[in-house]
Amino acid sequence: MISPSQLIGFVTAATILALIPGPGILFVLAQTVRGGRSAGFSSATGTAIGGMAHVLAGAVGLSAIVYSSSTVFEGAKIAGAIYLFILGYKALRAQTVFSAEVVEAMTLRSDSIKQGIATEVLNPKTALFFLALIPQFIPTGGNIAVYFVVFGTISVALNTLADLIVVFSANYLMRRQRQSRNPSKSFGYFASVAYFAIGVLALKADRK
Repeated sequence: MISPSQLIGFVTAATILALIPGPGILFVLAQTVRGGRSAGFSSATGTAIGGMAHVLAGAVGLSAIVYSSSTVFEGAKIAGAIYLFILGYKALRAQTVFSAEVVEAMTLRSDSIKQGIATEVLNPKTALFFLALIPQFIPTGGNIAVYFVVFGTISVALNTLADLIVVFSANYLMRRQRQSRNPSKSFGYFASVAYFAIGVLALKADRK
């Protein structure tokens, strides 16, 4: 049984970590800048799904296998970084970041969800975070798989809440920017820079 102190301790730690800018937040921010609030919400949904994939994998021990194998770990890092660099290159090539064509609802929403899932699933840091933090709060003798899923779901929910705050904030700033007489092109370039930054963070992830 989870004691109140254990639950409070975990929620406190997970909340602090959720508020620290990381690959997930940067990805959602880049998508919001690129395609507006709809794309931001969709990307946040994608990262949430990807996060839950890590939770379920950790519950059945798959993450532990990845963590114990340096070859698999390095392969996951490189694959994730390459994918993010490709997204950055595409964003850099895009000429109509804020045009109506870019914000074509269904296509963009679908792409954002898929990219969000892929970005989170290919981020080994998420798996390592769950493996490092969650076991510390599992009661002695408790069902590890069940508690892993419970704590993991709480963590993903907090991360998603932080992502949604980013979506609303970025969308507000973008609308203010569009209303100016001379809208800056910096938002479009920022989307590309953010993708590349996420890729660098993925490559720098370690198991320590």
